[in-house]
Amino acid sequence: MGSSLAQEIEARGHSVAVIDQNPDAFRRLGPDFAGHKVTGVGFDRETLVQAGIEDTYGFAAVSDGDNSNVLAARVARETYGVDHVVARIYDPHRAEIYQRLGIPTVATVRWTADQVMRRMLPLGATDEYRDPTGVVRLAQVDYHPDWLGKSVRRIEATTGARVAFLTRYAEARLVAPDTLLQENDELHVLMHADDAARVERLITHTPGPEEDQD
Repeated sequence: MGSSLAQEIEARGHSVAVIDQNPDAFRRLGPDFAGHKVTGVGFDRETLVQAGIEDTYGFAAVSDGDNSNVLAARVARETYGVDHVVARIYDPHRAEIYQRLGIPTVATVRWTADQVMRRMLPLGATDEYRDPTGVVRLAQVDYHPDWLGKSVRRIEATTGARVAFLTRYAEARLVAPDTLLQENDELHVLMHADDAARVERLITHTPGPEEDQD
């Protein structure tokens, strides 16, 4: 993951530094990688300084260890003032705790499980983003076929959630209140985490008589 991330960031025109305890791991970056390669531990201050942490916009801790990743992310944020940090976490329960502490995390196991579940059991919601406090969710939500032809305005009025965008023919599209849900559209909504179960229940069932009225 680290090598893929580094290559993608560099391809977008940014300068990148990669830290790894094992110098052989740098071979995964490929011969064309022009970034800085530093051998060391990601939470060691001398190593971080060598990698340029004092002039860094973003920091990603994506090693194989949850504790190491969280520690590295905290050092980057609290010691060097890096605003944009993220830590990869395998334990989903830990990920929720760190999110509440203000440490943005990517829960690898949960994300993978969600993707598998979406393909096995299509009805429900799959998180695509949660704010660092865990209060606001952006989720792709499956819907009952009877919602086809209904407007964004109707969906929002019924569920209390906000339609962030639609994916139509593999392209993301911003919506207007009168945008109609079409067959094969993927629906992405913003909602309060505490409202998720209610929103899912409403959108995965046929609209009631009141929602059918214009």
